[in-house]
Amino acid sequence: MAAKPKPLDAEIEALELDARYGHLAAEAIVELAVNRFRDEGGIATVSSFGADSAVLLHMVASVDKSLPVLFLDTGQHFGETIEYRDQLASDLGLSNLVVVHPKSEMLSARDPGNDLHKSDSDLCCEIRKVEPMARAVEPYSAWFTGRKRHQAESRAQMPVFEAVGPRIRINPLARWTTADQAAYMRANDLRENPLVAYGYLSIGCFPCTQPVKPGEDQRSGRWAGLAKTECGIHLPGLEALTNAA
Repeated sequence: MAAKPKPLDAEIEALELDARYGHLAAEAIVELAVNRFRDEGGIATVSSFGADSAVLLHMVASVDKSLPVLFLDTGQHFGETIEYRDQLASDLGLSNLVVVHPKSEMLSARDPGNDLHKSDSDLCCEIRKVEPMARAVEPYSAWFTGRKRHQAESRAQMPVFEAVGPRIRINPLARWTTADQAAYMRANDLRENPLVAYGYLSIGCFPCTQPVKPGEDQRSGRWAGLAKTECGIHLPGLEALTNAA
């Protein structure tokens, strides 16, 4: 009996996938990844149900409406985002919404007044987003994000397929522009987060999100006045937490 082939190292696998398939259309990448990973450790999509979330969720629903959709409920989302989450999931027929919360003991110990964001935004994000994210993706071999290169300087060189520890993170919309996003939304008559109409072009927790000023990049309304541009769920370090989860 022939020995089973050894699973590819995630770093090697991500490089090979990116070289072979990173140039494909986003819809093709989603379908390919679902078919590859669904029965090989599992695959999910992470969604903030923010300004740009509808496109990727529509693509996922077109392939598999039962694919897990992971939503990090930080406890500090806009009410409009929670309503939008439920409405959009219903619109698309998504049947496996997984809501992940911060650990209550961590909130009690480090943020009992729900105001940690004022003194230590990095720690606040770690408790409310990064640690829950690590728990959320731990059961899966791969997950989708809706990130795009144009959104911020920190994302300008982002590959379509990338390794995060032993897992693969897939960014099907990496090459998309704001025009691509708008055209797809119109063509498929997709519901938009209502906060977009008020200038919120990147939507996170309400204490740390404000409307974007003309000429600024989409994420300039996040942690305005701070050097911080990412909450941490997409930065190096998540792999250490997922390995420990």
